[in-house]
Amino acid sequence: MFRFFAFLIFLLAAGPAAAQSAAAPEPGELFRDCPDCPEMVVVPSGEFDMGGKDSPYEGPPHRVTIAKNFAIERRETSFAEWDACVSDGKCRHRPDDRGWGRGDQPVIDVSWEDAKAFVLWLTQKTGRNYRLPSEAEWEYAARAGTTTTYWWGKEVGKSNANCDNCGDSLRRTMRTGSYRPNGFGLYDTSGNVYEWVEDCWNDNYKNAPKDGSAWTQGQCRQRVLRGGSFANKANTVTSAARYRYDLDVRYFANGFRVVRDVQ
Repeated sequence: MFRFFAFLIFLLAAGPAAAQSAAAPEPGELFRDCPDCPEMVVVPSGEFDMGGKDSPYEGPPHRVTIAKNFAIERRETSFAEWDACVSDGKCRHRPDDRGWGRGDQPVIDVSWEDAKAFVLWLTQKTGRNYRLPSEAEWEYAARAGTTTTYWWGKEVGKSNANCDNCGDSLRRTMRTGSYRPNGFGLYDTSGNVYEWVEDCWNDNYKNAPKDGSAWTQGQCRQRVLRGGSFANKANTVTSAARYRYDLDVRYFANGFRVVRDVQ
């Protein structure tokens, strides 16, 4: 009992920062920072081999260390979440849903710059550091400890993801979370919509950071997209596949998910 009260006195004296630090969520924990905020899951720190050998863009494979836990959005950012940002006057673009619906559908037709406006809104709204994932964080979370072509195995199979030849061929987005999650609890890291990450585009991983940070050198008018989409073939929805777009261009197959620092 004495230790509890001593700790409580310490928190009150140290202020909000210490209280927030003491309450840092643990790996696997789910949380939301506000009713309109995305549902987040905490991913543990660790190491993994990033990249692949199926394309020159994916190599050379290299060891990356993720030194700290981080929280990543369980699902791709939805229209409901985006529209909340629009209602608050912080996101100015109101994308067309192409008749596929809003709500839990993944937001589409957003640029990298649009995604950056969204994470700034979340940061200001919650007082927490929201951002786009680095490319390394994205792949680490998407693989969830696996080393196979897809997180579920070597072959694309059927009904594991929403892509052009993944067994369903719907040619449209599906509601976020329509397919089973990976080992970290993340949905739709393969297919549905391409996801913006923070990094500048580079044609390969030569000299890429090995500490999990975003690569902020290279062709920075172009930014990296990961995960493939409903409009693409199975070879674009592998854990290692990567693509790029101009940072100010909007496209109907492009969306994103967010990250939040927890330490």
